[in-house]
Amino acid sequence: MNNPRLCYLQIAIDTPLNAVFDYRWECDPAERPQIGQLALVSFARREVVGLIVGVADQTDVPADKLKDALAVRSQLSPLSAQWLALAGFAADYYQRPLGEVALPGLPKNLRVLTTVALDRALKKLAKVEPAHDPAPVDMPVLNASQQAAADAIGGQQGFKPTLLYGVTGSGKTEVYLQACAQVLAREQEAQILILVPEINLTPQLEGNIRARFPGVMLATLHSSLSEGERMLHWLAAHQGKARIVLGTRLAILSSLPHLKLIIIDEEHDPSYKQQEGLRYSARDLAVWRAWQLQIPIVLGSATPSLESWHHAQSGRYRKLELRERAVQNAVLPTVKLVDMERDKPSDGLTSRLVAAIKQRLERGEQSLLFLNRRGYAPVICCESCGWVSECTRCTSFMVLHRPEHRLRCHHCSLEMRIPRHCPTCGNVDLQPLGRGTQRVEEGLQAMFPEARILRIDADSTRKKGSAQEAFDTVHRGEVDILIGTQMVAKGHDFKKLTLVGIMNPDTALFSQDYRASERLFAQLMQVAGRAGRAGIPSEVLIQTRYPQHPLYGAVVHHDYDHFATALLEEREQAALPPYLFQALLRAEARELATAIEFLTMARDCMEHPGITINDPIPMTMTRVYNVDRAQLLVESPSRPALQAFLKEWMLTLKEMKSRVKWSLEVDPLDI
Repeated sequence: MNNPRLCYLQIAIDTPLNAVFDYRWECDPAERPQIGQLALVSFARREVVGLIVGVADQTDVPADKLKDALAVRSQLSPLSAQWLALAGFAADYYQRPLGEVALPGLPKNLRVLTTVALDRALKKLAKVEPAHDPAPVDMPVLNASQQAAADAIGGQQGFKPTLLYGVTGSGKTEVYLQACAQVLAREQEAQILILVPEINLTPQLEGNIRARFPGVMLATLHSSLSEGERMLHWLAAHQGKARIVLGTRLAILSSLPHLKLIIIDEEHDPSYKQQEGLRYSARDLAVWRAWQLQIPIVLGSATPSLESWHHAQSGRYRKLELRERAVQNAVLPTVKLVDMERDKPSDGLTSRLVAAIKQRLERGEQSLLFLNRRGYAPVICCESCGWVSECTRCTSFMVLHRPEHRLRCHHCSLEMRIPRHCPTCGNVDLQPLGRGTQRVEEGLQAMFPEARILRIDADSTRKKGSAQEAFDTVHRGEVDILIGTQMVAKGHDFKKLTLVGIMNPDTALFSQDYRASERLFAQLMQVAGRAGRAGIPSEVLIQTRYPQHPLYGAVVHHDYDHFATALLEEREQAALPPYLFQALLRAEARELATAIEFLTMARDCMEHPGITINDPIPMTMTRVYNVDRAQLLVESPSRPALQAFLKEWMLTLKEMKSRVKWSLEVDPLDI
């Protein structure tokens, strides 16, 4: 006899098993659970929160194998069918179970057993009145190219990706804001998602948005928020109360029921690619989400990724250009190369760069020294026997952090005191080799004792809020010389900065990574763009031993167009992305031979016409935390063919018995 109160919930759980699990649930038919709700269930001798992806009247699971669901989170409105489709696409494309994609994308407080935090957040949001006046204030007058871009984006209907290619300081942010104003004014409940690559870029943009749209609720989503804050902001977006959502890559998986526009700032940045767990590209998922909803998406950059540039050149993306700086009389800085073979550096600085810094100090202007290497020195060594400070757990060196009197591995975080003498020969005269930001700071303090010097890197900004406090100090003009890593290279508008000195960029010229030149060019152009944004004549000095290299010539002339075109030609001739599609199988084991053996078996386990499977090789960083790592690269000129192969291949690999830990990355950035 049928029980009208009984139904079966198909639930996705955060587990490596690629399946959904049936649970029994009995309730009043009028209160039947909905797809997209969360449920508390018992799984593998523990209680977990899962996602309901199906509700049925029957099940194929034997009655003695069924368990009852423990609770349904009925106080939370269901996740939409569009959001479930997004999670499903990501799981399918990146070859991961649905539960491993959908559940980690939710705030942690939604995935805990108790509902106390959820109930508290819902009560707090219930008191928030939705904004009735999204009208912006203080709308600056745009130049002709900015206005054309804002109107083209704000007035667009339907899906057509737009590449907003604008030189540094061309006012891309203002274009975003005025396009947002048009969308908010046109559609009553419209939501807008704005992504930035790094957390430290959110405060400045958040301030601009709040000042421009004081009547609009803004939610921010990034990993530095407390769990309570993230829950509250996620719920505001989920309920449609937050009209603008600003976040880093994790925000692409947020629930936005009325999403009408997506903006990806600095779209070229590799930070949009998750490097652990589900290795997704937030930029690529954003493009798919815009296609799914048939809404506009904008990808902005002064140095677009070659993939996006290729799409724009082929007509798949619309390209809008901002060739001039937005501030009146502001021009791009003059870029000059300093030949280190002729101008020998002292303490890492050439005489030409030192003179330029002195000149800025005399004029009350700011200087930025960019060195993408933190710590005091990359290594310490013994000149008597050749010993160097190698990490005992990784194939890397222990970096000297002199202020903390520590050697530290930047890969496994192993720390130890600086040895008093050489462990091999007993020599007490151990010397630092090379320079990091701490050593440059020390040298500048000795050279310019009266100057106000500030270092911004991952070591100096470990405490919550310290990065924003440091940047505020620079913006207030309380810093004469700023030393920084890639944290200072993009997105910041330093009004008094008129000199950028770039130290030690040459190592990237000889990297085995085929993307290294693209990344170096983007990095140099971005950090150079911090200078001269307020209309004061500025210059960039690049210290190099290879001033004739064509990459530096392109930087000197601010010539992204020809540089990108030349790189694309090289990629096409070499059959590399974006003309080829790749996946990378990684394996980890205590012994390298074990990882290689597994990858060899994976290579030979099935036929693959039209697919190229390369030989397994050790990873560049072979050992990390006492684990050896190897990789196997899979390539195909056809994305559908590669996806079809991967689906079948994954099933075969999961049946292989091995103690090796392995993972697959689709569209890898680091090979």
